[in-house]
Formats: sequence, structure tokens, C-alpha cells
Amino acid sequence: MSAHADTHVHDDDHGHHHEQTFITKYVFSTDHKMISKQYLITGVFMGIIGILMSIMFRMQIAWPEEPNVLFEALLGKWAPDGVMDADIYLALVTIHGTIMVFFVLTAGLSGTFSNLLIPLQIGARDMASGFLNMVSYWLFFVSCIVMISSLFVEAGPAAAGWTIYPPLSALPMASSGSGMGMTLWLVSMALFIASQLIGGLNYVVTVLNLRTKGMSMTRLPLTIWALFVTAIIGLVSFPVLLSAALLLIMDRSFGTSFFLSDIFIQGEVLHYQGGSPVLFEHLFWFLGHPEVYIVILPAMGLVSEIMAANSRKPIFGYRAMITSILAIAFLSTIVWGHHMFVSGMNPFLGSVFTFTTLLIAIPSAVKAFNWITTIWKGNIQMNTSMLFSIGFVSTFITGGLTGIILGDSALDINVHDTYFVIAHFHLVMGISALYGMFAGIYHWYPKMFGRMMNKNLGYIHFWVTAVCAYGVFFPMHFIGMAGLPRRYYTNSNFPLFDDLADVNKVITIFAIIGGIFQIVFLYNFFISIFYGKKATLNPWKSTTLEWTTPVEHIHGNWPGELPVVYRWAYDYSKPGHDVDFVPQNIPLKEGEEELQH
Repeated sequence: MSAHADTHVHDDDHGHHHEQTFITKYVFSTDHKMISKQYLITGVFMGIIGILMSIMFRMQIAWPEEPNVLFEALLGKWAPDGVMDADIYLALVTIHGTIMVFFVLTAGLSGTFSNLLIPLQIGARDMASGFLNMVSYWLFFVSCIVMISSLFVEAGPAAAGWTIYPPLSALPMASSGSGMGMTLWLVSMALFIASQLIGGLNYVVTVLNLRTKGMSMTRLPLTIWALFVTAIIGLVSFPVLLSAALLLIMDRSFGTSFFLSDIFIQGEVLHYQGGSPVLFEHLFWFLGHPEVYIVILPAMGLVSEIMAANSRKPIFGYRAMITSILAIAFLSTIVWGHHMFVSGMNPFLGSVFTFTTLLIAIPSAVKAFNWITTIWKGNIQMNTSMLFSIGFVSTFITGGLTGIILGDSALDINVHDTYFVIAHFHLVMGISALYGMFAGIYHWYPKMFGRMMNKNLGYIHFWVTAVCAYGVFFPMHFIGMAGLPRRYYTNSNFPLFDDLADVNKVITIFAIIGGIFQIVFLYNFFISIFYGKKATLNPWKSTTLEWTTPVEHIHGNWPGELPVVYRWAYDYSKPGHDVDFVPQNIPLKEGEEELQH
């Protein structure tokens, strides 16, 4: 298969290499390296919008009903005299959640690094289908445009929380955020899911069929294992959300009653009967929980690779790491019910979901211990990507510990729908995945753009982000345990919560500082594309195949023959070699036994 792909691309190369226009090279590109940049830059842009929204609603919670010039400028009619309207508050929360979970952490992270690394690290010329790869990106891009356009419709964007539970999302007349904005949300998600499914199929087929000679599955870097398994989870679970979105569109527009029953509006009985809003919860969370791992697994893969390279040590427990990825993938599809403990679930079913939820802590703990053991007594290179990787392990552990409380059906009832939940999932999923994404960007930037990012600006970015992330989400655990509910646009009507107002102000100040300091990253990222120090062939002295390709991007990745693989991906500090890393394409020495952990 590889040889066939090899000849095919070479013919293509001679035929089209000199005829590429700006449009075919940078816009409608079928080259996986360019598509990964498109995913990354689109994800970064969506991330800016998502962070700006979070700063706005945090300011509303900290200083409710106080006029704000920023609100007046950005929200217009939704902030008369600079005071935020209650409806737009929920809309901002909804769109912020949607953008960050789907467009930044799913497409931005998985789309960028699956496209960049899968062909390069398995020794392939390109993805199995360059055309489908391009279609996948453009469907994602159009879904971003549709989601952003929903911010400008007359009645306002979708406002039912990012989980869009019916009946708020199923009845167009329920609130201003249930109208056209909600329809656009559903259309955007349908396009997004189509993009993810096409991309996922491409990733799976590429890993299975296009590995170079000698690249067995047990010689794959952990990045590829993580991205491969992530794609499989997406193929299993995303269609379920698509069905939920389509059924919701039918309830909204065609008079069906999948999710509606016994609805009264101002004393008038609506004709809907027989549906169940809890059915929607099941369909949503059947994707929604695997989604957490669709977001976190790529970050885990990137961090494993970066930690081994920067500790100058083989990854500890390679096979245990693969097994834990597979265990997480399986268990993630049978734990969705822990989001629904307060939905009237049968207590026996609750105990089943509690058991499977607590079970998933085991493979997660295996990974955490293996990362710590990998850096133990290593010759650590403390560059920016390594700092973000260590930060990832820190937030993954601290955020994961609170999951034990939320995963228990009896304990969850006390803190369900409070800030405790927000603190937990932002640390374990949001911040951890963002750290993984930043680590990956700093590490593979030379491969993407042929230049290095500024190390000192990277250090500033990491330390301010790390302090602010804990400054925002750590106190939320305590206000959550004090009972402060999430999604309330002001708590001033409840004297019970007056004492927590100052904590909310502190959280908001940390959020504003952390948000503003992302400008350091943006400056570093975009300026380095043009003015960064030119990268060498293998700046981090890594063993994986992507660092054997020329710095200048060429169509087909390698000039001439594809590399042949002789060893696993983690031969660092191997006795008997002159240097402390041995790339995968270096033949074994006579009598050298390969480490196969």
C-alpha cells in the first residue's frame, strides 16, 4: 500500500508542483500540513471570541447591574445604558461553551494535530484522501461562520445553555434565545458533526493503511495512538448528537414531538404529547461524555511525546499507556448517565453509572503516574512546551480528583449545577486540553512554520496563564460547595450569597488578567511566522519521523524514498550510542536488542 501511495504522489508531484496558485496552495489545499494550519488558525480565532465572551459574563457576575462601557459597545441593544440584559447573559454562556468545547478544543486541537502528525509520524505522503480532508476543514469553517452569524440575528443567539435541553431549545416561542439563533446553532452543529465524521474516517484509514515499512502498531508514537483512538470515539458517538439535533429541528419546525410532552404556556395547553426531554439528555450526553475524552486524549498524546523528548528518557510503560488509552475509550462510552443523576434516574441505574465512572479513574491514574515516572530523574529541558506539559499533568490531577465527588450519585446531588461542576470540568477538560494544545503548538511550531517561537515570551505566557487558571477555577470549588448555582446572571437577589460576592470579584479579576495575557501568545505566534529564528531540522533532538523531513515543506513530505522504521519511538539516552537520541529510521546495531515495552 505504501509503495503504491509513493509512486502515485510522485507522479502527482511532477504534474502539479509548479502550477499551484495561491487558492490551491493556501485556501482549497489538499496538503495535510496546510490543512492543519487552517484548523489551528481558525481554532485560535474562535478561541479569542470564546474568551472575550467569558470575560464579559464574568464581569456581569462580579459587578451586576453596574453600567459598563464594554457591554454598551459590544452588545448594543442587549445592554441598554451599559447594563447587561438577562437573556444575553445566558446566550453568552451558551455560545462560549459551544465554541470552546467544539470549535476550539475538538476541531482546533484534534483537527490541527491529527492532520499535522498522522502522515508525518507514520511515514505517509499524505492523508488517505486529501480531497475529503479539505472538505472536512471547509465544513468546519462554514459551521464556524453559521455559529458566529447567530450572534447577529434579531432575537439574539441560542440561549439554552451549551447543552441546549428542551423544552427551552425545542419551542421557538419559549424565549428570545429559542428563535432563529437556536435554529442556526443546530444547523452549525450538524455541519460541524459532518466535518468531524469525514475527518475521523480519514484519520482512521490513514493510520491503518498508510504506515511506512517497519512501522508496526507497537512502534507508533503515543500521539498517533491517542489521535487514532480519538477518531474512533468520535465516529461512534458524534452520529448520536447529529440524530438529537435533527430530531430537535423536527420538533421546532415540523410539529413532531420527540422531546416535548404536556407543555403549558400562559395556561394554554400545547398540542405536543408523548415526547420526553430526558430522551434528549440521554442522546446529548451519549456524545457529551465521550466528547470530554475526544478533547483530552489528543492532549494526552501530545504531552506523552513532549515529556519523553524533554526528559531525554523513554516514555515509562509504553504498552500500559496504550492499554489505558483503549480502556478510556471504551469506558467513556458507558458513563454518560453521571450527568443525569438529578434527572429522576432509577437509583439502581445511578449506582451502575457511579461504578463505571469511578472505574475510568484507573486508566487516567495509570497515565498520570507514568508521566510523573517519565520525568523522574530525567535530564529535563525546561522549555515552554515542557512547562505546559507539566502544567497539564497538574491540572489533570487536581481537576480529576473532584470528579470522584461528582461521579458518585449520592454526593453529586449536593453540588450538581453549582460552580463546583464548573470548577471541575474547566480544570480537568478546558484548562488541561488548552495546556496540551499550547504545549503542542510550541513543540511542533518549527515543523509547521519552519521558525521558532520566542522562548521568553513563552515563559511569560505560561506563568501568567498558570497562575490565572488556578486563580479562576480553584475558588469556584468553594463557592460551589457553598451552594452558588451556575448560569444565574446575578446573585444579588439572594442574601444567602452576599458573602460570596467578593470571591466572584477575585475570580473575575484573574479571568480578565489571564484573558489579556493571551495577547502575548497571539503576538508570539503570528510575529514568529515571519520574523522567528529559522528552525533547524530537528530542534528538540526528537526520535520520531516528522523531524526527518526537510524544513521547507514539500509536497509528499519526503524527497525520494519513504523512511523505513527499525525501532520504537522512544529510544532516548540508550546505552551504546554516541548521542542521547536514536531516530526511528536508524537501523539497529548488530546485537542490539530493541526495547519493546
